Amino acid sequence: MIERIAVIGAGTMGAAIAGQIANAGLEVLLLDLPGNDSPNSVTEGAVARLLNSDPPALLNKGVAKRITVGNIRDDFDQLAKMDWIVEAVVERLDIKQDLYRRLDATINGDCIVTSNTSTIPIRLLVEGMPESFQQRFAITHYFNPVRYMRLLELVRGEHTRNDVMQVLADFNDKQMGKGVVPCADTPGFLGNRVGVFALQVGIDEATQLNLPIEIADALMGRPMGIPKTGVFGLYDLIGVDLMADVVRSLRSILPKGDAFHAVGAENTMINAMVEAGYTGQKGLGGFYCNQNQQAMAKDLASGDYRIKNAALPARADAAAVAIAEQKEPLTDLVQGDDAQALFCRHVLGRVLGYAASLLGEVTDSPQAIDDAMKLGFNWIRGPFEMIDALGADTVAGFLSELDEPVPPALKNNQRFYEVKDNALCVRHAGGQLKPIDLPAGVVRFHLHKQALTPIASNAAASLYELNDDLRLIEFHSKANALTDASMQIVSEAANNPGAGIIVHNDAQHYSAGVDLNAFLDMINASDWQGIDAFLERFQMSVKALKYTPVPVVGAPSGLSLGGGCEVLLHCDQLVMHANIVMGLVESSVGLIPSGGGVKETYLRWYEQLGDWNEAAWKTWMNVGYGATGTSPDLAQKLTYYRDGIDIQVINRDRLYSTAIDQVKSLANGYTPPLEPSFTLVGGDMLNRMRTFMEEGVAKGHFTSHDLTVAMQVATIVCADDAVEVVVNEDEMYKRERDAFVRLAKTPESKARIEHLLAGRGTLRN
Repeated sequence: MIERIAVIGAGTMGAAIAGQIANAGLEVLLLDLPGNDSPNSVTEGAVARLLNSDPPALLNKGVAKRITVGNIRDDFDQLAKMDWIVEAVVERLDIKQDLYRRLDATINGDCIVTSNTSTIPIRLLVEGMPESFQQRFAITHYFNPVRYMRLLELVRGEHTRNDVMQVLADFNDKQMGKGVVPCADTPGFLGNRVGVFALQVGIDEATQLNLPIEIADALMGRPMGIPKTGVFGLYDLIGVDLMADVVRSLRSILPKGDAFHAVGAENTMINAMVEAGYTGQKGLGGFYCNQNQQAMAKDLASGDYRIKNAALPARADAAAVAIAEQKEPLTDLVQGDDAQALFCRHVLGRVLGYAASLLGEVTDSPQAIDDAMKLGFNWIRGPFEMIDALGADTVAGFLSELDEPVPPALKNNQRFYEVKDNALCVRHAGGQLKPIDLPAGVVRFHLHKQALTPIASNAAASLYELNDDLRLIEFHSKANALTDASMQIVSEAANNPGAGIIVHNDAQHYSAGVDLNAFLDMINASDWQGIDAFLERFQMSVKALKYTPVPVVGAPSGLSLGGGCEVLLHCDQLVMHANIVMGLVESSVGLIPSGGGVKETYLRWYEQLGDWNEAAWKTWMNVGYGATGTSPDLAQKLTYYRDGIDIQVINRDRLYSTAIDQVKSLANGYTPPLEPSFTLVGGDMLNRMRTFMEEGVAKGHFTSHDLTVAMQVATIVCADDAVEVVVNEDEMYKRERDAFVRLAKTPESKARIEHLLAGRGTLRN
């Protein structure tokens, strides 16, 4: 059992690993070299960076209290009582081996030691160490940022004990929230081996085809199921200098015949960018930068900057439409002989072919490579899932077009994933189909649903029947934005609830809110009745969900905003991922929550405070500021997470099974909630709210339209005159709709919506 943990090395990765251990609720000792200013200045500085990181590395700032800082001169003896020590020092073999020898003389005989290295083989790390030490040694390779990147590559040495590997796998799965992928001790393991190769191929093909970098990123981004940064944007995000170092490292450790060497040579342009300070977003810019308030992009042919082209290529638009319609987006990308089609075929052929070539050499399991790319690089699908989507023969054809060898794994035109005996299986090296390999209790619904047939489905959502007569609502539109079609499935679930309902998907984000494009179309048409009718349908759908005769459990992760949040607020219980971002954010676009969000927030504050006046003020502040909680702990401060009712889960892959357990538990003797009544506050509350806003406008804290929006929120929770009045739930829904329509009629709200949809961020007007 692992309880006492230390991390040695307080750089970016070491500090972040310590932070995630603290997020897991455990105490951790963080050590580094003695500082110049004070003995612990290095580790103290590391904790300070965790506290101020963006996105937040810690679930809440109080988590930092679980991190004890020290240094390896004064506090090394404390390591004698540890169960697990993570080494995250500089990537130099001599320094690591010196540390291991010192550890071996200090730690107890049961202590596990792991390294976070991604470049040094484990056989070299433990060379010359006693076998008793080697038996308790492994590599635990985390990805940055550690809180958010789900992959842990777990590598064993020749002598590592099975029980040590199992303890590390279980701990990192259940307590650190990681998807654990066992890897052989091969160069680059799996994630970086394929992921960095893919980035280098993208740069190489864009250069050869003279394709503008913003076009390459638009194609090798969401259309391929890769994060929207694409290649060049990701280089800038990570750091051009850091990526150059990663490429050099892989080049130095990969065998001479590896395909990486064709794309991993020193890049003159990148070296010049780094030397000039263009190291990405942390520097003067990178492949993209701003000059004189103008967005610029690097020209790969000349090396100069030019004005960035904001227009998306038609192929990317077509792929987005295909995704929205649940069709295959890769098909249109690869058709034709223009530079864009060639880029897509060449990239997919080389990257997918490279992944296939690793089968039987680096791993026997396509799932291991797919998991590494999905969990470590945020790909929507892994390479072998993409091969299945295109067809192995098609991918082989891409390689033949390039005069590159076709790996044996692609020569039989077989699918890598197949449903067999109502279970999803994966074809390993050698051709044998085996059930997908996941720990007990781990379910990834995008895989699980391949063995299911939906009861009802449309382009935006689906309703599935699960075992034991349970139902599952899955949103699957672009960004899971909610539309009429989404709410049709919610209503279908309420009408056909079975024994219980779960609201869940395992996309990167549960829902970014209601589709603003639909609202903008109605605003442009002055279709105020249409807006009111849409909102009423939304409200009646979530109301029906709330009062079904069976329990409803929401299991969200990632962004759970606006209308998506409102669906969750009508559930009996939430099983919430630790990395949730939850809130009602409509005020930022000059609108207000109108799917019952204000109503439910008001009710929750009253249930917590027992005072309608204070509940009105708290609700007004929540909604007016568009406040969000970036963890269940912070969502609790907004009443969106209820301690003692809702549950938080650190591993996103365990949301589904936990939700199943909870809905079954609630079903025993379940009765739906009674419809509440609400007191609309009177007195001077409206004046108090208006005074607060007017003073804020005068001080420059708010804009004039902020005041307008805030006072429309006030009309929902405050009586129309100075005398408080008791109303029912339907009246609260109506007040939300009325306030929404009044704001939708203002040119300021329209301007805010247009500004956001144009990709220009939040407009303060």
